[in-house]
Amino acid sequence: MRRLIIAAATWLVCLLVLLSPAGCEDRSYREIGAQINALTKPGGGPVADAIAQLARMGRRTLPQIEIALHTASPRGKSNLIRALDAVGDPEAVAIVQHFAVYDASAEVRTACEELLQRWAAAGDRRAGPARQALARVSEKRAKGEGPE
Repeated sequence: MRRLIIAAATWLVCLLVLLSPAGCEDRSYREIGAQINALTKPGGGPVADAIAQLARMGRRTLPQIEIALHTASPRGKSNLIRALDAVGDPEAVAIVQHFAVYDASAEVRTACEELLQRWAAAGDRRAGPARQALARVSEKRAKGEGPE
């Protein structure tokens, strides 16, 4: 009987720990946001370190990087594009394609197109999506989409 009570108490403690807010809360969005701030805000921190951190965090950084790309300065966008390159996930191709066509800055559009070209030539799992994205960029520009 005593073993049964100890087992039940242990099980209850484990359940409470798993269900507690501290055990369930994912704080990675804060870490990602801090690194994005380093890339986009003046005096935000070392850019190379922030890019390396985002690369380590991988594809889960993509939604926050995409959001930041819409409001960052051209310098910040350039840093965010470098971060997308470092993350290197094929899902980033659609983000890069969008900014290659629609960004107001010619410098940013060029950086995005160059990244797609590098990925298309890389011969890894990004190559096919990057080639398709380059074709779409050309089509959209031929139709007059984007600035200018």
